[in-house]
Amino acid sequence: MDEVVLAERPAALLVVIALVAIAVLLFLIIKVRLHAFFSLIVVSVLTGLVAGIGVGDVVSVLIDGFSTTVGSVALLVGFGAVLGRLVEMTGGAQVLADKMLDTFGEKRAPLALAVASLFYAFPIFLDAGFIVMLPIIYTVARRLGGSFMLYVLPSIGAFLMMHALTPPHPGPTAAATVMGADVGLVVIIALLVGLPTWYLAGYRLSLVLAKRYPNMPVPTLLGEPKDYPEDERPGFWTVILVLLLPLVLIFFNTTFSTLQADGVVDKDNLAFQLSRLIGTTQMALLISALLAMVLLYMVPRRRRGEPVGGLLEELVDDALAPVCSIILITGAGGAFGKILTTTGIGQTLADGLDAIGLPVMLAGFLVAVVFRIAQGSATVAATTAGSIMAPAVMSMNLGSVALAAVVVGIAAGSITFSHVNDSGFWLIGRFCGFDTATTFKTWTVIATAIGFLSFALASVVYVIAS
Repeated sequence: MDEVVLAERPAALLVVIALVAIAVLLFLIIKVRLHAFFSLIVVSVLTGLVAGIGVGDVVSVLIDGFSTTVGSVALLVGFGAVLGRLVEMTGGAQVLADKMLDTFGEKRAPLALAVASLFYAFPIFLDAGFIVMLPIIYTVARRLGGSFMLYVLPSIGAFLMMHALTPPHPGPTAAATVMGADVGLVVIIALLVGLPTWYLAGYRLSLVLAKRYPNMPVPTLLGEPKDYPEDERPGFWTVILVLLLPLVLIFFNTTFSTLQADGVVDKDNLAFQLSRLIGTTQMALLISALLAMVLLYMVPRRRRGEPVGGLLEELVDDALAPVCSIILITGAGGAFGKILTTTGIGQTLADGLDAIGLPVMLAGFLVAVVFRIAQGSATVAATTAGSIMAPAVMSMNLGSVALAAVVVGIAAGSITFSHVNDSGFWLIGRFCGFDTATTFKTWTVIATAIGFLSFALASVVYVIAS
């Protein structure tokens, strides 16, 4: 994108513009009931113009933010939705739900879903992993009854904690890299801090919030599943293979990317090149979705002598149709975040915090919070805050554990206060059937609680290690 013409605005005015824009956006969505996609686009354009982006540039900035977000999200959501629908509509989710309930018992079903989400969230992005977990959550919720919130919120808490704090997720990985921290040690400190955080702010808090929604129904976004007889369901290990394959491929990519960065293998290494092809999240989900079509759908139907082709195409169409709106809303959220970033609101606030001279641990956390609120992306918030704090941190000659604690503190700030400019806010909210107000009262509350509690625990580690 060409250089953007940007008129200077006083820092205080930029902050006021951002606050007014968010208020207007919420008013349009909640009170006027204008569709979130149109609300986000309209408010983004108006905010850009008022905040000083040139008339000839505001649409270019909008499209840049929209296309960047959709480019990264659309394939994840599309392939993930098809994989999730195949797992649910072929009886695979029934198989996993039965096994989970037999192993953990009905009373511990929310905890079992949360623990399963912890493992699944470790190597895979929040949005992709959560979409694949959804059919299992749907099935357990339908089987046991009660509020859908009781089953989905603990899983959301697990994905939020892992995505925010632990490498190989991009935010903490990038922050660790720019600050010169040992990524392996960051993983250890992140889990040391993150596991108690998940239990208290991700699991226990979720159970408390779920009680406020005793009658929340299970969404039908992936369709109404058929109750397959046991002899027509796929085997347990077949379903496990389909769901674990993306994790294996992503680990393959992560391993060889790390080896190449450390100089152990060069960029022309065949395994490294292959890992870049099949180990990205998008390709891993594509391969897994294709495998699910064969193992969960084609093979069982051919074995029973039933038709395959046209019905498979219809099943995929049914999976993709409901997520088109989600992709557009997510892209519009990215466009709004890009507008706010381009105006310099986040950098203005970060510069003010830096000038105050706060302790490095607190300053890093607050800078990440500012960027999270200003532009929406947890990854961008952690990366930018890490870059801003790197010179000051490196000049302090901190020990490796203390430095890792600072990275985790910055990552904690990056997950707080998710709102309407965060693509995850819309993505998870819509897949769970939440309206905007409910998303604020659940997703945002859990994310913010995880951020503050993990920062507090990371601060303890920092003080002990300093």
